[in-house]
Amino acid sequence: MTKKDLQERGIAQPDFILVSADAYVDHPSFANALIGRYLEALGYSVALLCQPNFGDLRAYQVLGRPRLAFLVSGGNMDSMVNRYTANKAPRKKDLYSPGGAQRRPKRATIVYTQMLRRAYPDVPIAIGGVEASLRRFAHYDYWDNAVRPSILEDAPADLLMYGMGEHPLKELAEALDSGLAIGDITYIRGTAYRAKDDSRVYEEKIMTPSFEEVKKDKRKYAEAFRMQYLEQDYRQGRVVVQPHGDHVVIQNPPAEPLSTEEMDFVYSLPFTKEAHPSYKEPIPALQEVKFSLVSSRGCYGGCSFCSIFFHQGKYIQSRSQESLVAEAEELTRKKDFKGYIHDVGGPTANFLSLPCEKAKTAGMCRNRRCLAPTPCKNLKADHSRYIATLRALRAVPGVKKVFIRSGIRYDYVMADKSGEFIRELARHHVSGELKVAPEHCAPEVLRLMGKPNLDVYERFVQKFEAASRKAGKKQYVLPYFIASHPGSTIACAIELAVYLKRSGFVPDQAQDFYPTPGSLSTCMYYTGLDPLTMEPVYVPKSREERAMQRALLQFNKPENYPLVKKALLRAGRRDLIGKGRDCLIRG
Repeated sequence: MTKKDLQERGIAQPDFILVSADAYVDHPSFANALIGRYLEALGYSVALLCQPNFGDLRAYQVLGRPRLAFLVSGGNMDSMVNRYTANKAPRKKDLYSPGGAQRRPKRATIVYTQMLRRAYPDVPIAIGGVEASLRRFAHYDYWDNAVRPSILEDAPADLLMYGMGEHPLKELAEALDSGLAIGDITYIRGTAYRAKDDSRVYEEKIMTPSFEEVKKDKRKYAEAFRMQYLEQDYRQGRVVVQPHGDHVVIQNPPAEPLSTEEMDFVYSLPFTKEAHPSYKEPIPALQEVKFSLVSSRGCYGGCSFCSIFFHQGKYIQSRSQESLVAEAEELTRKKDFKGYIHDVGGPTANFLSLPCEKAKTAGMCRNRRCLAPTPCKNLKADHSRYIATLRALRAVPGVKKVFIRSGIRYDYVMADKSGEFIRELARHHVSGELKVAPEHCAPEVLRLMGKPNLDVYERFVQKFEAASRKAGKKQYVLPYFIASHPGSTIACAIELAVYLKRSGFVPDQAQDFYPTPGSLSTCMYYTGLDPLTMEPVYVPKSREERAMQRALLQFNKPENYPLVKKALLRAGRRDLIGKGRDCLIRG
């Protein structure tokens, strides 16, 4: 991270310099550590420029010029999401900075890349990470309330790596090291780039509506999104081309997922699991994951509001039991380990394999979800591998308890007819509360969210509570709900509030829908269309209506009384004002 570090390691000039909006934490849950250790294992030297003073050109020159390239990332979180709440209020803390201080610029990837291009005009620059990945095409920007072009238009990078980057990065490093000019490296899967035209694309390709078209016409925007959405399967995906003015942005097909052996290799690299010693204050995000194990990547759950599909993808990439046990044994040797593994999971904890046999050879279905509204008849719901891994981890000497805190897809649990996992979960892997995400209760909203009907959740709760009682434990399910998702009318929000009243549960925290780049729900929010069907969708957009829907989630709070009453009167639901069983507020 410093000139002194480089001198102590005998590195006169690093091959790559990673520039990140996060502080450096040498843990595989942090992208800059994962990428840095991986490149190092491939034989390249790596320096890290973390959270530079973004307006000072000299801050980008402290480590000098890399031999091969700068690699730029906005960090583990999108910088705009990191800085602003769903209601566009500034956040006070950055969990990826020492002491939680806010040190990243807005649109960090663009700022860093522009400054590097000024400092080193002729050095190759590649951008990646979730911020760049989700902005590779023209996209709706919630903070500007406008359609912005591909991030490659604003960030003067030579190449964009989208998704999980090990395979593209290895190819890029080898190509640069062989002397190939970065302008000629247009063939790597999992990358996107700008070009004058698409004449050098020799694979099958599709052309989406242009940036200019999608900026003017919401229907064209939805059409472009649908075309991009359907090309994200690494077996079936074609090259996607989107014109921007007098040139084009070209996305190559997705990179091949890592095999189990490759995943094991990546997570076996010599991570210290600590923040860089130069920091005087702790990095809050490390405390959440320091004693957690990443068991998988990818998710085929298909939640419309989630951008994992456009970043990690639908393919499940998982580690072996032996790899996870070896990491657990390593954790037990750390001085501050107290015997508790805080999590074993990924985007969805109980997904460790592909959903069906077809996916292994022919790719994922383009025209349906695996689980919603009901599980596909070809789905193989099997927790046996996950259960065996959890049991092996519990048996590691020095491990007292293994928790599961990653999201659990409860409809997948219910599709597993053996019932063994829910018994195992209740007996061994929950500490009082199990967090799951039914998200809503109105069928139309759930359909647009890509979630199952509420009866699936209710049956899951019954089974979990029964399994907890049998295990002699007092445990509860803590559900999460989203307010103001596309499709949610005031009537739907009231329906959810009545459901919460009847169930005797009111959430301590209310979650508003957050339109972030790359999600299907964000396309609905901007266009008022479901891009998969092109049918109209109601969208609660005004600040007042979003506030009312949020207040209805917490109808019992005195400060929410005026908004709840206003919502009920607007919807003609005076019957819910008073002393009746379902009444949300008193008259």
